[in-house]
Amino acid sequence: MSDDLPLEGGCLCGAIRYRLNTRPLDAGYCHCRLCQRSAGAPVLAWATVPIDDFVCTGEPGRFRSSSWGLRLFCRDCGTQIGYREVENAKTVDINIVTLDDPEQIVPEYHIWTHSQLDWFDVRDDLLRYEDSGPDQ
Repeated sequence: MSDDLPLEGGCLCGAIRYRLNTRPLDAGYCHCRLCQRSAGAPVLAWATVPIDDFVCTGEPGRFRSSSWGLRLFCRDCGTQIGYREVENAKTVDINIVTLDDPEQIVPEYHIWTHSQLDWFDVRDDLLRYEDSGPDQ
């Protein structure tokens, strides 16, 4: 992992591009049912950055997936770009695999493991939290 900044990424079709002007505060895998259902995958890898350091070109769609969470996505191709709190958001979680070079950020932990799918076998030694863990 290098310290090269900015980090850049975007959606599958290119309509949404973004830049991260700082290294993430943290990064982890989320196993919650909302992430699973919104991504159509057993887990999502997120990196948290201060919202002021997330610069986006193109206008992402917004979907309120819960009373507290807002998901950002491309209206054209459907790529889920990010997630933030509905009220007073100070950070945004970026879907790591939407980075041009996702190897730049390595997840450090797993959260919401109480809803991890039984058939999804995780074999790493990262910290595990049954709830939101370090994001509390």
